[in-house]
Amino acid sequence: MTFTLAIVGRPNVGKSTLFNRLVGKRLALVDDRPGLTRDLREGEGRLGDLRFSVIDTAGLEEADGASLEGRMRQLTERAVDMADVCLFLTDARAGVTPADRTFAEILRRRAGRVVLGANKAEGRGAEGAFDAYSLGLGDPVPLSAEHGEGLGELYAALAPIAEELDGRHGEAAEADGQERPLQIAVVGRPNAGKSTLVNRMLGEDRLLTGPEPGVTRDAVSLKFDWGGLPVRVFDTAGMRRKAKVTDKIEKMSVSDGVRAVRFAEIVVVLLDAAIPFESQDLRIADLAEREGRAVVVAVNKWDLKAARRSSPKELRLDLERLLPQLRGTPLVTVSALTGRGLDALRDAIRAAHGVWNRRVPTARLNEWLAGMVAAHPPPAPGGRRIKLRYMTQAKTRPPGFVVMCSNPDALPESYSRYLVNGLREDFDMPGVPIRLHLRAQSQRGAKAGGARRPPRPRRRRD
Repeated sequence: MTFTLAIVGRPNVGKSTLFNRLVGKRLALVDDRPGLTRDLREGEGRLGDLRFSVIDTAGLEEADGASLEGRMRQLTERAVDMADVCLFLTDARAGVTPADRTFAEILRRRAGRVVLGANKAEGRGAEGAFDAYSLGLGDPVPLSAEHGEGLGELYAALAPIAEELDGRHGEAAEADGQERPLQIAVVGRPNAGKSTLVNRMLGEDRLLTGPEPGVTRDAVSLKFDWGGLPVRVFDTAGMRRKAKVTDKIEKMSVSDGVRAVRFAEIVVVLLDAAIPFESQDLRIADLAEREGRAVVVAVNKWDLKAARRSSPKELRLDLERLLPQLRGTPLVTVSALTGRGLDALRDAIRAAHGVWNRRVPTARLNEWLAGMVAAHPPPAPGGRRIKLRYMTQAKTRPPGFVVMCSNPDALPESYSRYLVNGLREDFDMPGVPIRLHLRAQSQRGAKAGGARRPPRPRRRRD
């Protein structure tokens, strides 16, 4: 990355739309209603031969610092301070407003470099871009983030800044050879403390938090080193029951969180110590299992004695009973507010990732299968016993196994669970989904490991 670009402006001027245009993906949620973006979202931007880090910010609003809007503004001001250049976006259709003038003064004092952009300048809106000259921030760049117009002019405005900040103009920064970060998604019900937990892991107040439920909307990803473990953590919006989700924005936020679960390797299901294992918590954990992700359960707010309803031992027993498909899932008690239990959480995540990638040799698997069949033979429907002939591990992430047998359709689900539970216990694979696939193999094809014997040569008669 040659430089960092922060897109700032008042609400609903098209900052998230331009962010998505620059990163080439629909990462940020976009809607006609103002104030949708709340947290800072970072991405890898590309404009011609320029490569840079781009930050999407919340809309600048004049509000009290203790309010939600005030806390959003503080995060935006922080992005202004950390960015190399700020792209101040205005609405060409609406013209320059008093709020634009107020925030132009803030940028003039706090930002080192400012590029002025007039968005929504397609068609007749181009005439409104001239009003931006009155802000005194230089020549405005007419843009249309929705239609991709004006990006050439934006490139011309950013190219000299890229040369000034980095002599490698137009070249992407070389890879630093760091280890690939572990992808972690933190999910849970609203107000469980997900953003507070991620802030504590990061060591700074990077994400917007507050007592209001549903503060987080976008699934924001942060890449950092967590005590020697390189990670990329996705903070997701709170997930309520589907029947209660009626607002369009909340539906978009939940869909974004589900997408984060699909891209993650480890899913941390965060529970509230006061009301653990509600039905929605179980649905979220089951979603992670169906997506094939390793699961770690963290019980938050353990520092509040009044919130504790059960002991850790009782919570583990409830977890085994309520989620039998994830038997042995690690459970850690934490306090996102004080940082208690975070070291144990990191160790549990590291161990779960190792199990998720585990591979068992074929020879050990077949020896184990013979013992399981001897201890508990499969049923014999219609008087013909089902024969389990061969087993191998087909994949990892999550572990997947294939069993060759004589009549897979007749093998009951209970026997498959018997095999899965045995794999989990005997090969030490707690808390990860295990996929078991049954395939048919005839008795003739099963000889010599599935290979047919060559035909015998005929004797010659004299």
